[in-house]
Amino acid sequence: MSSTQVGNALSSSTTTLVDLSNSTVTQKKQYYKDGETLHNLLLELKNNQDLELLPHEQAHPKIFQALKARIGRINNETCDPGEENSFFICDLGEVKRLFNNWVKELPRIKPFYAVKCNPDTKVLSLLAELGVNFDCASKVEIDRVLSMNISPDRIVYANPCKVASFIRYAASKNVMKSTFDNVEELHKIKKFHPESQLLLRIATDDSTAQCRLSTKYGCEMENVDVLLKAIKELGLNLAGVSFHVGSGASDFTSLYKAVRDARTVFDKAANEYGLPPLKILDVGGGFQFESFKESTAVLRLALEEFFPVGCGVDIIAEPGRYFVATAFTLASHVIAKRKLSENEAMIYTNDGVYGNMNCILFDHQEPHPRTLYHNLEFHYDDFESTTAVLDSINKTRSEYPYKVSIWGPTCDGLDCIAKEYYMKHDVIVGDWFYFPALGAYTSSAATQFNGFEQTADIVYIDSELD
Repeated sequence: MSSTQVGNALSSSTTTLVDLSNSTVTQKKQYYKDGETLHNLLLELKNNQDLELLPHEQAHPKIFQALKARIGRINNETCDPGEENSFFICDLGEVKRLFNNWVKELPRIKPFYAVKCNPDTKVLSLLAELGVNFDCASKVEIDRVLSMNISPDRIVYANPCKVASFIRYAASKNVMKSTFDNVEELHKIKKFHPESQLLLRIATDDSTAQCRLSTKYGCEMENVDVLLKAIKELGLNLAGVSFHVGSGASDFTSLYKAVRDARTVFDKAANEYGLPPLKILDVGGGFQFESFKESTAVLRLALEEFFPVGCGVDIIAEPGRYFVATAFTLASHVIAKRKLSENEAMIYTNDGVYGNMNCILFDHQEPHPRTLYHNLEFHYDDFESTTAVLDSINKTRSEYPYKVSIWGPTCDGLDCIAKEYYMKHDVIVGDWFYFPALGAYTSSAATQFNGFEQTADIVYIDSELD
């Protein structure tokens, strides 16, 4: 993000002095003000080499050993049908480290994990033990959380447009916190769950996000008055405001502006409509491992200005991929090969976009295959990638001589994992790939299209344990 973009975005801001002395961004007391606030902050983040996320390198030996142990038991020539199916390694230790990092960077914000991202029971159980609450969007997700003896007050029903019977069900289970963004939803809630603690979801500028949500959800700021008026007329309980800036955003001024807009709604509700003081700000999801230090620094800055410590507002969030993306590694078996030339081939694996790599279609992800098992030998650290990535790290094409396209098992031409990839090894049938960081929006949306069962086994490890 350029300084010009930041300056333009905040040129009309009445930014007050903000003390960032408790931030990991700086080691001494420092102040920022006006349009230079985010510009200076992001420059410091970019230049500060000490700002690294908690390392998860320690997990790799245990992940490799778990992969090796599972594959070592499989003989693809004699195994039962399905025994060589793809499977996951889940590192619960990574989830713990990410939680600790969340507490370190965002101590004021209570996470409500987005169950839709990955509803794995062991992950949910661990998160619950750590004190994380839950964002549910359907009856099934509410059931899953409640079945684990988790209190309903630890759930936010974060779906602005709900099925009427699901609203009744939430009421019967005492799930009180719920989002909305339209008057029609308020009438349903008035009829079926009038005691709800409601969060008004506002639209955000998510134009730079890979996964945009404001195209579907969120009340535009110019229409907020309509909802506040309806809340008052219906006698419903407005508890706070929520927003979501989308996932994979490249411009974090959207977070700043969303918090600023939320403050406007808080003040308008009290001053213009005489509603009781709002108590909850839900800053949504979209947090990613790769950009966590930047997004959280901007979020801390915005909260300190518009919702400072002691303001009487509880801050919550709905992270999903942040907690699970890097905790899961997928292993997939090479089932077929079509050679096109001496160094070029089409490779077919037993998982793809209709299975656990549906994230290619639905979540704008690009899974990175790595050779795990080739010609009766295990590999783990080999780096293989696309032309652009190889060029960016000054790797020569001669080091990766085998050009492949990688395809899933179904009969649909859409089932393509990678159209052009460069490998160190001349992959053969019976080899295995592994795909790191495939824990978010993967297994939760897998299908059985074409009769391929995609309920992958999960092998659990904990890299935090000796």
